[in-house]
Amino acid sequence: MSDLLIREVVAVDGDGEVRGGEASDVLVVDGRIAAIAPAGSLARDAPAAAAVVEGDGRLLLPGFVDAHSHASGRVFDADVQLALLRQGVTSVIAGQDGVGWAPGDGAYATEYFAAIDGPHPGYAGGGVAELLAAHDGTTPLNVGYLVPAGTVRHLVTGRSTDAPSPDELAAMVRLVAEGLEAGALGLSTGLDYVPGIFASTTELTALARPVAEAGGVVASHLRGGYESGSAAGVAELAAIARDAGTRVHISHFHAEPAIVLELMAGLAAGDLAGGRPVDATFDAYPYGRGCSILAMPILPASLTVRPVDEVLAVLRDPAERARLLDEWFPTIVDYPSLGPDWPSMLTFAHVAAAEYDWAHGLTLAEAAARHGVAPADLALDVLVASRLEVNVVMSVRAERSDADLARILAHPAALGGSDGIFVGRHPHPRARGTFARYLDLLVRTDHGPGARLDWAGAAALCSTRAADRFALGDRGRVRVGAVADLVLVDPAAVRDRATYDRPLELAEGIDDVVVAGVPVLARGALTCRTPGRGLRRAARAARPEVG
Repeated sequence: MSDLLIREVVAVDGDGEVRGGEASDVLVVDGRIAAIAPAGSLARDAPAAAAVVEGDGRLLLPGFVDAHSHASGRVFDADVQLALLRQGVTSVIAGQDGVGWAPGDGAYATEYFAAIDGPHPGYAGGGVAELLAAHDGTTPLNVGYLVPAGTVRHLVTGRSTDAPSPDELAAMVRLVAEGLEAGALGLSTGLDYVPGIFASTTELTALARPVAEAGGVVASHLRGGYESGSAAGVAELAAIARDAGTRVHISHFHAEPAIVLELMAGLAAGDLAGGRPVDATFDAYPYGRGCSILAMPILPASLTVRPVDEVLAVLRDPAERARLLDEWFPTIVDYPSLGPDWPSMLTFAHVAAAEYDWAHGLTLAEAAARHGVAPADLALDVLVASRLEVNVVMSVRAERSDADLARILAHPAALGGSDGIFVGRHPHPRARGTFARYLDLLVRTDHGPGARLDWAGAAALCSTRAADRFALGDRGRVRVGAVADLVLVDPAAVRDRATYDRPLELAEGIDDVVVAGVPVLARGALTCRTPGRGLRRAARAARPEVG
């Protein structure tokens, strides 16, 4: 680990401080910030062998923490590393949506979330300890992990849709506790996915209790599809928080601003938990459209919970297929974020079958018209040919404007989270644009009162709050003693370039990034150094008064 001198920067802390706009030098020794002083004053204090990074008056922010990421199995890929670092992301929180590789052999996650997470080349089975160890010194980025409740359920109860027996539930609780003991940051749930959709509130509360004892956080993909259906999902999470006594976090809270703001106010006031305030945060990506596996909104959970080969057998059977088309597909219009025109709202982002490679970037309606078949038939054909490995960008009935997004993201309980998926030829642009877009949307553009941040507020959104929420230790701040995960931002140039039409474009305006005192991005290019590590939960946080 080399020493480093960063010269002539404007240091921006995540607790609201910008150092008067004056240029500073920052000295890093043994991976931590050793001194911050006026520019030109630290040269004599720097070790002779210290490397030098010229700040040239740029802003120095704490490394960004992606509070909801699907990149942990892909951070071994140089293209993914570059995409994240060019946004300033130095740490990602994985194990999201209740599905992840550990504990167990990883087979379920690799199968069910093939189109979201992909495989994990560094994990050969075991538990959270082994998964985190796979990230120690192997990539430029840090990776934290949430124990996924769905994976735990599958490991104990298999494909059952029934409530676990008392012995099974006790085994599930032990697995969660073991994961927390190994350093997991908390628990994740995915209540629109399988098997999480079959978990009762009582079951989830039991799994949340060891999280509360450890000072972790429960991060939830809410039940019910979000958007207009968000209230019921938030109410369930509030009940879990109240009865388990845990802090909670709402994953990718996508809904109209009035819904988000009203529900967050209700949590804080105790209106949703019997008069008891709930310690709650949320993440939201700065885009109006979503992305997920195609099977989730268009196939019944009672089918997709079964092994892939059994699902494919059903989809190939003419009688079963006809039953789905006649009885199930008409219900898709009731999914909260879709509607009667749902084939025009789903764009193919990843299709694993080579014969449908031509469909990438087309909506289901466009692809069906080109192929000369009905949209529902094409959807089933593509799922069969791809062994269900298909993801889609999903439009919503009322797509939010930039001003609406800014109102949501300026909320003091908001954390930066991309929900970035790096699987696919035509992915959602959030994977490569989210954090640069936060800075452009919220700092450089004025969307009116309550919808704008200064640079210190941006540092809090993109780094500090997530570092605190997930107990990442001395990260998330530019101050003496902090771990030197640092980002140099050109305030005039930073912007996202990825779009729905050109989703692979990299962000601009962040060309130098440091992780644990080691330059990992220099002048916009990877340095090929790998100081990243698996992030273990820091010392237990104070238990909130929520139950």
